[in-house]
Order: sequence, then C-alpha cells, then structure tokens
Amino acid sequence: MEVSEIGLESKSQAFLNVDQAFILSPENRPNTKHSDFTRDRIPLIDLSILNSTTPPHPTSLASLVTQIHAACRDWGFFQVINHGVSLHLLHTLQSETARFFSLPMQEKTKVRRDFDHPLGYYDTELTKNIRDWKEVFDFACRGIIRLPSNLEIDSNETQTLTNQWPENPPRLREACEKYAEAVEKLSFILLELISLSLGLPAEYFNSKFEDHTSFLRLNHYPPCPVPELALGVGQHKDAGALTVLVQDEVGGLQVRRKDGEWIGVKPVPDSFVINVGDCIQVWSNDKYESVEHRVVVNDKKERFSIPFFLNPSHYAMVRPALELVNEENPIKYKEYNWGKFLKSRYESNFKHLGIENLQIHHFSISPNSS
Repeated sequence: MEVSEIGLESKSQAFLNVDQAFILSPENRPNTKHSDFTRDRIPLIDLSILNSTTPPHPTSLASLVTQIHAACRDWGFFQVINHGVSLHLLHTLQSETARFFSLPMQEKTKVRRDFDHPLGYYDTELTKNIRDWKEVFDFACRGIIRLPSNLEIDSNETQTLTNQWPENPPRLREACEKYAEAVEKLSFILLELISLSLGLPAEYFNSKFEDHTSFLRLNHYPPCPVPELALGVGQHKDAGALTVLVQDEVGGLQVRRKDGEWIGVKPVPDSFVINVGDCIQVWSNDKYESVEHRVVVNDKKERFSIPFFLNPSHYAMVRPALELVNEENPIKYKEYNWGKFLKSRYESNFKHLGIENLQIHHFSISPNSS
C-alpha cells in the first residue's frame, strides 16, 4: 500500500471514531493551517505609558487613543503588551489550569455545570448548534452573576449564579480569584480608552457595569484526529463589551478580516488579545464592529487559553450612544436588555435549538423603517 493510501485510510478511520456532533458542514470547515501567520497581523499596542505612577503626557495618551481607534475600526481586534497585569499571577493560573484539565473526568465533573447552574466544568458546549472540540471551566469574576430568571419581557425576577470550585487542584480557586481581580482592572482601563477613541468621555460606559456579569473561562483544546473537519470554537462574535484573552504558544485563534480571509493571531509571549464585542458595536452605532473569530485545532498539540468576558449589568439597556447619532449616521439598533440577551445565549450553549441563537442583527433597524 502506498504511503498516501495509508494516510487516507488512517484519516477515514479517525473520522469514523469521532462523534458526528463535532463535524462541521463543508462550507464551515477550516481550510488554513492552525499556524498560518503569514498574512496581515492584528495591531500590537504598547500600554506602558499607563503603568507609571504619574498620569501619561496628553500627547502620549492621544497617540495611544489613536492607535486604539484604528485597531477597533479596521480590525475589531488588537494585542497589548506591557499591560500591567502581574506575570506571576498569569503564569500561576496557566499552571493551575493545566493541572485541572489533567485530572480524571470523574474529578472534573464534580463541578459540572448544567442548564440551571451554568458556571463550572463543561465539555459539550455548542457554537451555532455544532459541538466544540474543547473542555472549559467557567467562573464569575466577582463570585456571582445575577441574571433574569426568565425571558419574559415584563418580568423583573432574577436568579443568582454562583461559582463552583473544585477541591483539586487545591490552589486553583486562589489563582483564579487573584487573576480575575487584575484582569478586571485592565478591562476597565481598555473600556475607557475605547470610549475616548469614540470621542466620548472616558467614564461614559462605566455606569452600565456597576453589577457587571463578567466571567472568565479556562479553555482546554485536546489534540483532534480530524482537525480539518472540526473546530475548537466555531466561528462566532462575542456578545459582551470586551474580551481580554491570553493564549499559549501553540496558537489557534483566527480572526476573519473584512475581505473574508481568516488570519491566524500569532501568539506573543505575555500579551493579551483584545476584541470588541457586540455591545461596543451597538453603542458605537457600527463605528466599531464585533468581528467573527474561531479556534482551529491540530492533531499533535493541546492548547490552553483564558478569556475574560467584560459584560454589562443584567439590567443595562443596550442602544447606540446618542452622541454618535446624527442625520448622516442615523440610529441603527433598537434597544435591548443585556441580561435577557445573555440569558438566551446561555440557553443555546446547552441544547440544540435548531435555529440561530439571538444576535444583535435581530435588533437592527432597517434604513427603510419608520
């Protein structure tokens, strides 16, 4: 038998051994290598001027804001270095994350999340009704998250989601909580820079986050025998305001450029990958776009990443900032309640809905509507 035939036979067997819930439709399958960083790179921005004990010089701050504006306008993504988050905290959490996912399944499922308690361990998450090739551990930034208890428009009832912490590894909880505090601080700095880049006061959006629903996720992507047929995370846009992601050296995150090409985000040691989410797109009235991204996997290496999702308070109403609306740029979205939006998105993670989950385009105002 020829070598090529051996490889084909091996691939065919691998396909048969994989749960069909992971297999993407042909038009959504990745067609680039997981390490393809040869095309354009997303902007890399140095935040060192913010780490001084004295306020940054106005000229330096203006230059930084200009860079943020260009990155959000042109890409919706950028990377930051010299961000002020302790590297010790970061590396400690990365180590504890690897320890947790190396535990036997019976240990991890002691803190398994479910439809009623969507914080904790999970390995059957869906993105657009296709199963992701990953396992995750989610926890609330501040220990709890308050959400609407149902999707009824007139209901004000809420439910409280509480973190589940595993007994092993014993230092995971402390590492998570300390890191969450540090990255939360960074996320609000970035939110204020983005506000300035839109021509708004730095604190413009802060009131929408007084009881924010932010959470962190520990991601583990095992090697996949059919990486050309499955994705670690299917193509999607983030629903919240900002995502602050640390990825390891393996790589796998891809961003969809405005021309439709998928671009690999090259790992930069000790950096964060930042992307604006749907809330920023709506608040900015489409000046900034929440961009599609996905995670490809490979058949040789496992990958770890840790995203922080900065989300508004459950009672926050999301609509374009009136300061950014005028006759030439009319309002483009109807107002919606963030908590009910997030609640509906959580539900789609746990069951195949048979339809597209809730997106901001469902609140889009047609140019021809009255």
